[in-house]
Amino acid sequence: MQTCPAEYQNRPVPERSRFSRNRKPNAVLYIVVMPTRQRSKSKHVKAIAGSESKARVISSRTVYRGPVFWVTTDHVVEPGGVRARRDIVRHTGSVVILAVDESRSTPRVLLERQYRHAANDYLWELPAGRIDPGENALPAAQRELLEETGYTASHWRRILHFYASPGFVAETMSVYLATGLHAGKAQPEADEIIRKQMVPLSSALRMVLSGKIRDSKTISSILWLEHQVANNYDLRSLQPRKRAPR
Repeated sequence: MQTCPAEYQNRPVPERSRFSRNRKPNAVLYIVVMPTRQRSKSKHVKAIAGSESKARVISSRTVYRGPVFWVTTDHVVEPGGVRARRDIVRHTGSVVILAVDESRSTPRVLLERQYRHAANDYLWELPAGRIDPGENALPAAQRELLEETGYTASHWRRILHFYASPGFVAETMSVYLATGLHAGKAQPEADEIIRKQMVPLSSALRMVLSGKIRDSKTISSILWLEHQVANNYDLRSLQPRKRAPR
């Protein structure tokens, strides 16, 4: 039990005036603040991720197999205890190439325009393609850039990795930043009719914000690039550029 400080002990209590007779005596409130050790946000996120369980697969069978993807029907017990059927589109994964020309004051992005039957329209996109079975992602990206556009690049770096549509598609996409470009002759497949164009980043960003670019992998990559350039990042090292002294 705490006691009041010594300087308050044995102090004479003043006689109440007629204005304070009906008031309650004053009280001294002591607030003790105990320091606590706060967990960092990153550790908190890791702790949550580490405690998450995955689904238990009861059965899985392939119900369709084509040249590009296959479909499985899975019966699972999900982490919340729900038993469900999940039809999943399986895929070996894709690569996306964010090819950037740095030779001018404003970076330019290599875009393609081609017909996509699933969209029933022509779309503006970044070069992209499937990773062949047994192929690694970086060689696949280098191959796709050459085949579709004729360009090669001196510097490569993976910048993004995400799921295309994780609700029912298991396909992952790896986006590679390609710089130090060298033009060459394209080697498209027989069914590929592709028009390529170098577009200034500012124009590509307007195409994204206006809805002219409707492809998700292209949208996310252009927004990533705009963020890097706006924050004065060097595209080779992905580190902030040192500002010149005034």
